[in-house]
Amino acid sequence: MKSFSYMRARDVTEATRAAQRPGSKVIAGGTNLLDLAKLSIERPSALIDVNRIPGLKEIRRLPDGGVRIGALVTNADLAAHPLIREHYPLLSRAILAGASGQIRNMATTGGNLLQRTRCVQFYDTSDRCNKRAPGSGCGALDGANRMNAIVGGSASCIAVHPSDMAVAMRILDAVVETTDAHGAHRRIPIDDFYVLPDAAPQHETVLTPGEMITGVSLPAPPQGMQSYRKVRDRASYAFALVSVGAIAAVEEGHFTRVRFAFGGIAPKPWRIEAAEAALRGKPRNAQAISTACDIALAGAAGHGDNDFKIALAHRTLIAVLGA
Repeated sequence: MKSFSYMRARDVTEATRAAQRPGSKVIAGGTNLLDLAKLSIERPSALIDVNRIPGLKEIRRLPDGGVRIGALVTNADLAAHPLIREHYPLLSRAILAGASGQIRNMATTGGNLLQRTRCVQFYDTSDRCNKRAPGSGCGALDGANRMNAIVGGSASCIAVHPSDMAVAMRILDAVVETTDAHGAHRRIPIDDFYVLPDAAPQHETVLTPGEMITGVSLPAPPQGMQSYRKVRDRASYAFALVSVGAIAAVEEGHFTRVRFAFGGIAPKPWRIEAAEAALRGKPRNAQAISTACDIALAGAAGHGDNDFKIALAHRTLIAVLGA
């Protein structure tokens, strides 16, 4: 593990200015960064600890009926908060489906959104990975790819984003709030926050050097039943093969409002609004849901070990939205 310097930032300005220096990394819970540093996948020259910055651990109701979540709110506190459990149970369930209780006690909202992929080749420094070493190739395309993407990937990378929380955030139309080293603030819709791999898979978000997540805001919760289902190899502490989050309202056996997104199948939470629109007014049955899934997965292709994900995504969506 490479030696590094350490500083404890007193405020966002100090943190972002320090973080813009080459080789510097912001650390909060450290549940992903420290693992990567131990494997020499991340080799930071400096760590900027943001845990003591005031105002980033609050969850508060907004005047429009929404909620603002500070970047340093832990996953455990967020999942258990009364506002989230009552109005955004989808988010609470998605968080509780991820990691272990010990990790949720440390992992933060901002860090969860920024966690790196769990692709086998990304973690194996002896294999090819354009995300870890740009230009080296993608070993997953013709190697072990059971966990990898069936949509949204490219010839450069088929890694998936591992966050359960981000899937729920996407369905809820979350907005990521950031501050950069010059004091400029941005509000970025979560779908615009993540970028697909294309020719530069080492870039996963639109954050600029030194720019830091300070919070996430959620609009007032939409009407409908909220649910989250995660299919994985074991019942706990495993990443999704396929996950589905959904909010659906049904009247007289027909869908009136539907939102759904997949996890475990793409480089970012996968929500296609055209697929949701295809369900509105349709009967709540497997045929209608499968047709909507076809739209959401248009162009989907397996790469050998992960071919099963296409059928599994259909079955999981039917299980979540069906009667």
